[in-house]
Formats: sequence, C-alpha cells, structure tokens
Amino acid sequence: MEAKAIVQKMMEKDAFSQWMNIEVLEIKAGFCILNATVLPEMVNGFNIAHGGISYSLSDSALAFAANAHGKQCVSIETSISHTRPAKIGDVLTATCTEMNRGKTIGIYQVVVTNQEDKKVAIFNGTVHISEKEWE
Repeated sequence: MEAKAIVQKMMEKDAFSQWMNIEVLEIKAGFCILNATVLPEMVNGFNIAHGGISYSLSDSALAFAANAHGKQCVSIETSISHTRPAKIGDVLTATCTEMNRGKTIGIYQVVVTNQEDKKVAIFNGTVHISEKEWE
C-alpha cells in the first residue's frame, strides 16, 4: 500500500486528528509534514495553545511517517519540549523525520514551527514496528 493511501486510511478513523483539522502537506516513508491552525477551543487558561495541541500534531506526524513504510507501527515512547507559546490563529507545521529505523524499532524527531518559521516544539518518538502490513 502506498504512503498516501495508508495515511488516508488512518485519518478516516482518527477522530482527534480530524477534530484538529490536520492537513497532510507531504507524506512519504519515514517523512511527514502536517499543519493545523490553533482555534479558540484549543487554548488553556493562559490563552495560549494547550501543550496537547503541538503534542497531538507531532504524534500524528510520527504515526503517519512511521506507518508510511507499509508496516503497522505504534508509539512506545514520546517526549516533547515546548520552546515558544502558540496563540489563537497560529498555523502550526509539524515536520517529522526518521532518524533511525531497524527491524522492530524506529526513532523519529518532529519539529513544530509557526507561520513565522519559529520553533514552537521539538518532539522525539520511538515506535514499535510490527510484522503486520497495511492492506
């Protein structure tokens, strides 16, 4: 199955990514670029984007990049560092790059930037690669 078809299949059942209005800008095996706009319902008590927004965008980028190889993958460890606040109306872009991929483990990094190309967050993730192929 091709990368684009895998991501489309994943998105069909991914209610949270749909709620975030995530747009897939580029997808290929081990690489993904997504974006989403910060909406009023996505902010916390400080009136900035809840940390879960950049985390969730990054998590989706990780999932799509890892699964785009054709084997089903799930995250087993992730972390995020928030480097600057995002505000209502900001367009966040998550670029996921595969750092290493073995037979059963893949390591990825996602950099989230705003519309001014300023880093908002850096996310690191590890996935388990199963034997099950996407079909």
